[in-house]
Amino acid sequence: MYPARRCSVFHRDLAAVCRFSLNKETHPKRFSLPASPSCHIAGPDGRKREPQEKSRCSSPRLASCKPACPMGSGSSSRLFGTLAQQNYLRDPEPQDSDQDQEGLERADPDQLLRECEKALQNRPARPHRDLVYPADPTQQHRHRNQQDTPSIRVMTWNILAQALGEGKDSFVRCPQEALNWEERKYMILEEILTYRPDILCLQEVDHYYDTFQPILASLGYQSTFLPKPWSPCLDVASNNGPDGCALFFRRARFSLLHTSHLRLSARMLPTNQVAIVQTLRCRVTGQRLCVAVTHLKARSGWERMRSAQGTDLLHSLRAISSRPSGSDPETACRDEPGRGTEGLPVIICGDFNAEPSEDVYRRFASSPLGLDSAYKLLSADGQTEPAYTTWKIRPSGESCSTLDYIWYSHRAFAVDTLLDIPTEEQIGPDRLPSYHYPSDHLSLICDVYFRDPKDHGHRLT
Repeated sequence: MYPARRCSVFHRDLAAVCRFSLNKETHPKRFSLPASPSCHIAGPDGRKREPQEKSRCSSPRLASCKPACPMGSGSSSRLFGTLAQQNYLRDPEPQDSDQDQEGLERADPDQLLRECEKALQNRPARPHRDLVYPADPTQQHRHRNQQDTPSIRVMTWNILAQALGEGKDSFVRCPQEALNWEERKYMILEEILTYRPDILCLQEVDHYYDTFQPILASLGYQSTFLPKPWSPCLDVASNNGPDGCALFFRRARFSLLHTSHLRLSARMLPTNQVAIVQTLRCRVTGQRLCVAVTHLKARSGWERMRSAQGTDLLHSLRAISSRPSGSDPETACRDEPGRGTEGLPVIICGDFNAEPSEDVYRRFASSPLGLDSAYKLLSADGQTEPAYTTWKIRPSGESCSTLDYIWYSHRAFAVDTLLDIPTEEQIGPDRLPSYHYPSDHLSLICDVYFRDPKDHGHRLT
């Protein structure tokens, strides 16, 4: 999608700029570059699709995989080994990526992809997924001038905390070898680097400091991480610290105006769930937006708590999006698309652990923020969520559910393309996670763009 940023190779002493040195070995994985967004083909269902470059050659699911080259050893993993020279900081406080070294020499994403491909050559290919235009013709790209500002790519993903995947979640049809972090982390990075989002919202992150922050910082991302106050990962022996939410954005595309770290409440009582809200300014257009990532309470029987947590988050978002942000409060009343009684336009991503039938979903759909769910646009009527965003088998049985969402201010943004949902056949009979997919949740990707301010039919009054 976005052309790869060409950079020089890292200096050997790059590790000296990192705060800590890594005591563990890690492994790389294989990636496919996205195709140019300007070229589209029609899929079998008649919808226009963006062709993806051919992924790894598929092979039968392996009963046992040949070990990948350890990260940091061997010529094929030199970059990865250098990038991950940072240990997890066992500090429960959130940290912003303002600490990211501005002088850090950038990595070449193409080279990282090649290294991952070599390391994962013995793993089956990921399920093929197309980037497609919305089925709803009122949302299609015909409203957009192709010469306008490039769209903003938003990606959200519950990546499955390593401690939970290995120690608590009991995926009975997933071989333990498939959950090995020394390979699984490269499957996660492969997915991210394949699509190269401008904004990346991750949940269940328990390897922020030793993997995602240093590697993505080298690719030009700024980030912040907020752990759960009491993460279930801490109950697992040999854990890597608490899991939490992480929000990344490309420095070249956005500047940070404000960050809020929220501990969500229910009935005035703090809960164990968190959210990150950041106000960003687009460097291309000067327009501002709020981006949030969250992970609501899991399990059946907790519907009321999820509803209360969602209400608390919506209340915070209304306050944050309506107030002056950053160093230029005099622009608070500037005429921007999406401003008005709803405040700045917002994008909210996360694992809500709630089906569309739940009250928390209805609260977001009817919020004064003017929100809509992007993935409804994959349906023919534009009103139906996908059949699933997670599909797993545990001792209690098989669970196929829609729990993950990208909410956006529909009067400020329009949806350009979405990453399609893989079929049941692509997912396979053992469901997720597996040798060919690293998490029990599917990643969701949405390309949005600011509506034309002259389009009065979509302007707020």
